[in-house]
Amino acid sequence: MLASKELLVNEEIRAREVRVIDDDGQRGVMTLDEALRRARAAGLDLVEVSPKAVPPVCRILNYGKYKFELEKKTREAKRKQKATQLKEIRMQPMIQEHDMAFKTKHIKEFLDQGNKVKVSVRFRGRQLAHLDNGRKVLQRICELLGDSQIVEKNPQMEGRQMSMILSPKHPK
Repeated sequence: MLASKELLVNEEIRAREVRVIDDDGQRGVMTLDEALRRARAAGLDLVEVSPKAVPPVCRILNYGKYKFELEKKTREAKRKQKATQLKEIRMQPMIQEHDMAFKTKHIKEFLDQGNKVKVSVRFRGRQLAHLDNGRKVLQRICELLGDSQIVEKNPQMEGRQMSMILSPKHPK
């Protein structure tokens, strides 16, 4: 159905003939005056729900209630949406095993929450000559995590840091 801003109601409808639908089903094609008369007799509104059809399709319903239901559905859909965040964990190419395990634990927590994680290894000074150490650190992280993640972006240099992006296997 169309958004409530685009719907034409009662006298706003410009077609001569319309196909009318009410609670009991289709009522057929009739003039606009006849459709408006039936809507008023029922104490409801005539709402154009499909303006591109030939003839346009109009529905007899309570427009205020219909608009409220549409807004309620959009609010409900917005509430159920889960925005994934990109968390970042930074480390050095010469990291100790305990520090790596500690940071891996945090990465696992972020992935379990349904977030993506960018793991970055920062190089300083002469460390840039040993990029293979950074790649080994990132591979070790993947080994420690096991099968709980998908490598979305493989390790790649970005300026003075090498990074990869991990996403959860089953988003929450």
